[in-house]
Amino acid sequence: MDLRKDAQLIIESALRQVMPDEAVIQAFNGKRFKPGKRYLVAAGKAAWQMAKTASSILGDQLESGVCITKYGHVKGTIPKVHCYEAGHPVPDENSFAGTQAALNLTANLKKEDTVIFLLSGGGSALFEKPLLPEKELADITKQLLACGADITEINTIRKRLSAVKGGRFAQFCSPAQIYSIVLSDILGDPLDMIASGPAYPDSSTCEQALAVAAKYRLELSSQAISLLEKETPKELDNVETVITGSVKNLCLAASKACESLGYQTVILTDQLCCEAKEAGSFLASIAKSHQDSRHSIAFLAGGETIVHLKGTGKGGRNQELALAAATGISGLTNTALFCIGSDGTDGPTDAAGGYCDTHTKGLLASKGIDIYQTLENHDSYTALEKAGGLIKTGPTGTNVNDIAVLLIKR
Repeated sequence: MDLRKDAQLIIESALRQVMPDEAVIQAFNGKRFKPGKRYLVAAGKAAWQMAKTASSILGDQLESGVCITKYGHVKGTIPKVHCYEAGHPVPDENSFAGTQAALNLTANLKKEDTVIFLLSGGGSALFEKPLLPEKELADITKQLLACGADITEINTIRKRLSAVKGGRFAQFCSPAQIYSIVLSDILGDPLDMIASGPAYPDSSTCEQALAVAAKYRLELSSQAISLLEKETPKELDNVETVITGSVKNLCLAASKACESLGYQTVILTDQLCCEAKEAGSFLASIAKSHQDSRHSIAFLAGGETIVHLKGTGKGGRNQELALAAATGISGLTNTALFCIGSDGTDGPTDAAGGYCDTHTKGLLASKGIDIYQTLENHDSYTALEKAGGLIKTGPTGTNVNDIAVLLIKR
């Protein structure tokens, strides 16, 4: 119970430190805009929180705005800003309606006008005007999510099937200036890949997009293939971009929280990008190697793992990582592992992630649940729910990747 309490305190403290409010405030600090009208467009899982802060700063200087975020993430009205909740990770009609509202807002702007563009993870699905029939785009998105492609590969495809991705939104807003404030959810903070880079020159090429399609044997229509062969903007002269937060900040915040509880901390990486099951197994092996420690130790790994879907179960990558560690840490002394998505959601579930400790495997076995078979069916949610291992935070208002924390308490 002490370990579970520590996990909860670490989660709460770390998330508080990576909320976008202060980051947006810093991005506005000392910033001077041209004398024209100022509009606001926010897209992503953290869009509402970012838009609320920006609206408060701008006050009467704000002409109007549009905010598009995930279902359940709008927490109230924002003056002069129309909020949309829409589909993620697959765009839906509300994604398209919200994006069209943003395009209507920013059409026919003048050179002295400014668009404050607030972007966070999830924007690829939430900020979308497809160049394909909606059903076909949804099918391609589902193929990409199921095949194990990483986020860079996914966005290399998606930006070419869109009228707003890959720098095309910035082109649309021209000659107005765009001040883009970005909360990064991609390892290494590649600005052209975060939310598929609506306001940043695209570094990927047609050849790379076609190679991704071939690598994962995507089923594409001739129209889709034709779009992959069309190049995206490589230069934009009307955009200024500021990155306000990333998984590095999340790891540092979690590390400080661990230290405050008496753990010696080691940040293993802030670029974790392997299979979720493999990451869980690896962290469990680290736990075994340090059982002789006389001091409490915390090992942290930030990033974003992947899952190759082949089962019919319910879960997410963070729940799967946690459950995969349960076998390896079974029977160890005062050892636990938890993994969460900083946005508060993990896959198509209401959980942010999962927790397991040395008793999880035995508890599940007593209920007739085999961890190996559960992982094969990608049904981590069901197993963790029965073991009391689901972590639920609700929508957090931020989105800076995931973090896994291994705790060894002495």
